[in-house]
Amino acid sequence: MPKFFNRLLRWEEWNFFILYLPLFPWWLWYCLRSRSFWFFSSSNPTITFGGFEGEGKREMYEQLPSHFYPKTIYIDSSLSDSEALQQIREAGFTLPFTVKPDVGMKGILFRRIESWEQWSRYHQAVPVHYIVQDWIQYPNEYSLFYYRHPSEKKGVISGFIQKDLLQVMGNGVATLAQLVKLHPKGANRTKELKAKHEANWHTILENGKPYFLSYAGNHNRGAQFINLAHEIDEQLQAQFDKLSLHTKFYYGRYDLKASSVKDLKAGHSFSIIEFNGCGAEPNHIYDCGLSLLQAYRTLLKHWSALYKISAYNHRQGIHYWSFQRGWNFLKAARKHFKKLEQLDVSGL
Repeated sequence: MPKFFNRLLRWEEWNFFILYLPLFPWWLWYCLRSRSFWFFSSSNPTITFGGFEGEGKREMYEQLPSHFYPKTIYIDSSLSDSEALQQIREAGFTLPFTVKPDVGMKGILFRRIESWEQWSRYHQAVPVHYIVQDWIQYPNEYSLFYYRHPSEKKGVISGFIQKDLLQVMGNGVATLAQLVKLHPKGANRTKELKAKHEANWHTILENGKPYFLSYAGNHNRGAQFINLAHEIDEQLQAQFDKLSLHTKFYYGRYDLKASSVKDLKAGHSFSIIEFNGCGAEPNHIYDCGLSLLQAYRTLLKHWSALYKISAYNHRQGIHYWSFQRGWNFLKAARKHFKKLEQLDVSGL
């Protein structure tokens, strides 16, 4: 019973639908006001479905200046190993590099490839088109949430966090399995992590050496977030206003890596991992000391901005998706993600 109440108080670990269920009346109100179940579909006109779910990353990268994101190619999973390998090598990739589905979410099937054998297993197993990207060398990973009304040139950076990836530190005595069991976030993901790290599960890790359990900087993948709200200033704002004006991106989250916050503000030594549209969660509600009520207020403030942006774009001729179009698209996306999730926990 104490364990149950302890988990009840840790709202950040709740299931997504349980966490958001009390806010459903507000979301429904925006649907009614818009007379559209998919009122958000007009929020980001240059991203399919406004970037709510199921959009491809390729359409996002093609809107960015090429020097703002890592070298990227797209691989058809139906190609033979030799054909795909030829494409990768002709593009100049060397180990390590990263792979992820073109249509993906929450770090599903994101992998750092450290050997050609590992890549071959991935290529043979993944049933969808995927992306090959250079491994970004910058040491720090950040998320920045941004929104801007289309009639204005200056937006709002509502959240800025640094991400510490899920990892354990070797002590020269304990095995990986023992260290995971002691980790506050890793202990809740033992089954998944054992499948992914089975080869090293009973290995004693070298003293002082970090071992990364996941390279995906997602909260649901165990990443720890550090609040950098105090770093939001006019210089940072100007960088993302300029970028968002270029891409006509009005609402969502930038995930990126940089050498430092200082360099990011100066506009150099950073690389955008991706930007996520209206389906992006303001992830600065997590690990930043907010109460549940404060988190709900933050979410509702963002939904209000999303509604105003979408309604304005709709009045400018960017129409909401029809119910049938949105339903069919979302149904296909959910089927796609279910298949990827099953593969993701298989130990690939």
